[in-house]
Amino acid sequence: MKRPTQWFLIADGAQARIVRQLERNQETGSRLDDIVFDAEHKPLRKIMADRPGRSFASSDARRSAMEYHSDPVREQKTRFAEMLAEQLEKHRAAADFDRLVIIAEPRMLGLLRDALPAPLKSVVNAEIAKDLSNLPAAELYTAIAGLDTARPRL
Repeated sequence: MKRPTQWFLIADGAQARIVRQLERNQETGSRLDDIVFDAEHKPLRKIMADRPGRSFASSDARRSAMEYHSDPVREQKTRFAEMLAEQLEKHRAAADFDRLVIIAEPRMLGLLRDALPAPLKSVVNAEIAKDLSNLPAAELYTAIAGLDTARPRL
């Protein structure tokens, strides 16, 4: 019987890394390459550079500034979460992994939960609300290996 393959998604609102293998290959001594994603980062002043318009009041000729109807930063993070879910679903459909552990900054974890399709949710082994995305690779592997979810459940 084939041993289950477990991947780890480490993410925050601006970057993500998929760790495909924690253990080093016994023959080569290396790991599989991680898959790294970076969100298109725009400063808030650029996102909101196009100011909202002005409108006339309903009762007289005075004009008032309109307010933004959404949070552009949250929308940017939501699009990033949706892109990650789409990429992971492609890999799941290709049977590249059997189990997935999501380790994400708490707000990003919520966005990922909303973005994951049902087939991908069914292979999620654990969700951990922790921001490990800024750790160097060696420290990241050590931190993941220290988690209870590092070993795939059979």
